[in-house]
Amino acid sequence: MSQPKLKILLVEDDPVLGYVVKDFLQKQDYDVTHCTEGDAAWHQFMKNIYDICLLDVMLPGKKDGMELANSIRKKNENIPIILLSAKNMDNDKIMGFESGADDYVTKPYNLQELLHRIQVFVKRSKKKDDAGPVIFKIGDLLFDYTNLTLSSDKVNHQLTQREADLVRFLCLNANRVLKRDEILMSVWGKDDYFLGRSMDVFITKVRKYLKSQNVAKLQTIHGIGFKFNYNPE
Repeated sequence: MSQPKLKILLVEDDPVLGYVVKDFLQKQDYDVTHCTEGDAAWHQFMKNIYDICLLDVMLPGKKDGMELANSIRKKNENIPIILLSAKNMDNDKIMGFESGADDYVTKPYNLQELLHRIQVFVKRSKKKDDAGPVIFKIGDLLFDYTNLTLSSDKVNHQLTQREADLVRFLCLNANRVLKRDEILMSVWGKDDYFLGRSMDVFITKVRKYLKSQNVAKLQTIHGIGFKFNYNPE
């Protein structure tokens, strides 16, 4: 029995580019829904189940790509979101990541590169059940990687997939210095400047989650990377 096709929500207001991307991805055996504006895309997202979202930033209508990403992220903490944009300024990319996106691809982009980015997330999703610990105790917090939760009797943080990937990597490599490029390659699958800026955003979020834990501290090693100091009581 064949596996069901992975479903992609593609939001691109340029009908020609949208057709080209959809046709290419369908030939890679993906099931692609193409929308040309944000409101229609939100409607499709609410009535269907998708495995990944590809969102153009500049869209007609009430919802642009970043607003759409933010709405999708509030509804689903786990689904991978890739923003597609001609905007390539640093601030644009950081805003994209802060809106809830997992990746940011600038136009014009190579279709093979886009496919590679998609496959990184697909492979990571398939590896969630791989051998290795998925439950970690961090002070009075219980980190459940499979269910993407970091919780105690007092708090319950629902993590995104990227946040969970980062916390798990830190737990598996506690008490040793981790270089920035090592974290990027292991968690993001690629080492570049803009993903490095994204990593800094996620590091800040993780620090907030762990700030109440005296036994755990995420230390910045200036010029090198980070060290997750963890000393169980």
